[in-house]
Parts: sequence; C-alpha cells; structure tokens
Amino acid sequence: MKSLLRPALVLFLALTVVTGLIYPAVVTAISQAAFAHQANGSLIERDGKTAGSEIIGQQFDAPRYFWGRLSATTPNPYNAGSSGGSNLGPTNPALASEMKARIDALRAADPDNATPPPVDLVTSSGSGLDPDISPAAAAYQVTRVAKARGMTVPEVEALVAQATAGRQFGIIGEPRVNVLKLNLALDAARP
Repeated sequence: MKSLLRPALVLFLALTVVTGLIYPAVVTAISQAAFAHQANGSLIERDGKTAGSEIIGQQFDAPRYFWGRLSATTPNPYNAGSSGGSNLGPTNPALASEMKARIDALRAADPDNATPPPVDLVTSSGSGLDPDISPAAAAYQVTRVAKARGMTVPEVEALVAQATAGRQFGIIGEPRVNVLKLNLALDAARP
C-alpha cells in the first residue's frame, strides 16, 4: 500500500502544477497576446470610461435609446453572474404576462406605432445577456428614437445600417444590431 502512495502523490502534484498553474498561464499569455480585446471582456470605452461590453447586453429604457431584448437574469437585468433564461414555456401565464407588459411599454413609448413588435423585443433571450437585436427590432424603434432625439428618420436609419452586422462568415447566424454600439453612435451623433 505504501508503494502506491508515493507515486500517486507525485502524480497528483505534477498534474496540479501542469493543469492548475502551467496550462492556465500559457492560455492566458496566448489570449492576451493574440486576442487581448476579447480576453479582457470586449469592453467599449468612450472618453476614458468603460461604456460596457459589446458581448453583454445592458438595460436601456429611455425613449431616446434603442431597447434590447428582455433579460431574465436575477436579481438585476443583464446580470452576468446569473446568466440563464426564464424557462417559461409557451403555455405559462407568467410568460404571457411578461410579453404583454413589454408590448404595453413599447406602445406607451411610441403610441403612433401600430405595427406588431418583433418577437425579439417582447421575449427574453436564452442567456439573459443578449447584446443584439434583429434589424427588424431596430427598424421598429427608429421612429420613436428619431422623435425623442430630434433627428430625422433617415439619419437614424443610417446609424442602424452602420451598426448592422451580417452573418458570421456570410453563412452562420442572422444579421444583428448591437444595441450598445448603436446607442453610443446615437449619442455621438446627437447627445
């Protein structure tokens, strides 16, 4: 039994050093050298201050900003420490209530808009952290944002077009609009 204990301890210590110290240090060094922006959270800075991360959504609810998808994280919206969906099924009354509340908020912010809101504006994202909306969701909000900022609809549409990213490698995913980047572009255009 003693003859097995020493090799087991040596192997345990060796693997602890390799997998607990050396490997993480090498991966961290490579990521910092090759992908520093992504490795440090894809942070967006404006005027020397961090405005947010381009990969984690933020809550915008003022009429002068584009709104993102709902967040089901708790205790606060877009809480990266508790990422996850609501797990509410399509027959759950709580989901219907949440969707109705969001539709009512969208209607109150833009009472002249009679078109039905796109689904991504009234449902929570799977992670609760989604930073993007569909181009249709952005187009739905253009008139409200233009009116609140004193801009023309074509001016806001041009900013939406600039902020719209296509499919990854031309084939993966769907076109999307990063809400934080779009709202920062709006602030730069008309504070």
